[in-house]
Formats: sequence, structure tokens, C-alpha cells
Amino acid sequence: MKRYFITGLLIWAPLGITLWVLSFILGMMDQSIMLLPVAWQPRALVGFNIPGVGALITLLIVFITGLLTANFIGQRLVRWWEALLHRIPVVRSIYQSVKQISDTVFSPSGQAFRQAVLVQYPRQGSWTIGFLTGTPGGEIGEHLGNDMVSLYVPTTPNPTSGFFLMVPKADVIELEMSVEDALKYLISMGVVTPTAPKATTAIEPPDADTYVGD
Repeated sequence: MKRYFITGLLIWAPLGITLWVLSFILGMMDQSIMLLPVAWQPRALVGFNIPGVGALITLLIVFITGLLTANFIGQRLVRWWEALLHRIPVVRSIYQSVKQISDTVFSPSGQAFRQAVLVQYPRQGSWTIGFLTGTPGGEIGEHLGNDMVSLYVPTTPNPTSGFFLMVPKADVIELEMSVEDALKYLISMGVVTPTAPKATTAIEPPDADTYVGD
């Protein structure tokens, strides 16, 4: 009976969690229905709420916004809007920070999470997975030199928090696995093992005397 119960749990648990996450996301997106006039909302038209209408409205707004701002006039409007926000002291700081992060993460030419690597952290002989996010720039780059890379080392099982490291390029091992496979490996705490590539090249790890951390 215990084996049958665990087998059934393994079937229903992923499905239940998936449905819960989707329900949460759709519920958040459905709040955009409040942007419509009361007379146009489903409750006023048909007498009850229709799940998913707000999500469709959200996706439609995002698509139309991207469509309108892809031309010259739309870009001028965006620059005017950003210039207006930059005049507001508190809003300016928050908006600039969020925009820099979003441009880095969502831009097709961005460098965020572009490759998974192995790095010794937090001590010698202890390895973890990190993600390349670029190279140190500006004043930091001038102090550290050109042979450094920027890494994001996420925590497990919640990869939304982690540590930002700047380490010598020679101290990391670049992996052939995709970023998605590396995230699955981290979130599952090593239970979901990525499939090894068909053709691999042996890579010598860094010297044992070199590691990142105390």
C-alpha cells in the first residue's frame, strides 16, 4: 500500500503544483480586467466572471504596446515618457534600476544567464553551478583587469536568490548543458540529472589551490 500511495503521489503532485502555479499566474493577470469600464466587465455583461479574460487582456495590452513602440513615433513617445519619469525623484531611481535589469534579462542581445559553468564555492573542493552574466565593466573592470567574468550563483531550491561573484575566467569550467537543464538540476537539488552530451571534450578542472570563497 505504501508503494502504491507513493506512486500515485508522484503522478498527482507535479500535476497539482503545475495547476496551482498556473491558477496563481492567471489570477494575477485577471486583475487587469479592472481596467475595463464596469459596464464592459464580464460580470455586468453575462452575470458572472469568466476566468482567463483578464489574462487575455494583459497579453493583448503587452502585444499592442510592443507593436506601437516598434516604430519611430512609438519610440519617441517612450523616450518622452521616460524623460518624464526621470524628473520624479523617487520614481526615477526605482524605474532606472528595474529598467536596467529588465533590459539585461529580456533583451535578445542581453548577456544574462548565457551559459552554465562550474565554480568552486564557497570553499576549496566544493563545487556548484553558476551562470555567466558578462564581464566586470567600468571602474570595477579597470581594477580587476580583463581576465575576469561575472557569475550568478543561485541558491537551491529557490534560484531567484543567490550570490553575485566576479572571479578569474581560469577558475570556472564552462558546461555544454543548456541553461534550462542547469536550472532543473539546481531546483531539484541534484535529483534531476541532465543528459550528458553525445560528444564531450575532457576539460581539466582548475588547480586544487584555486577556489572562490573563504
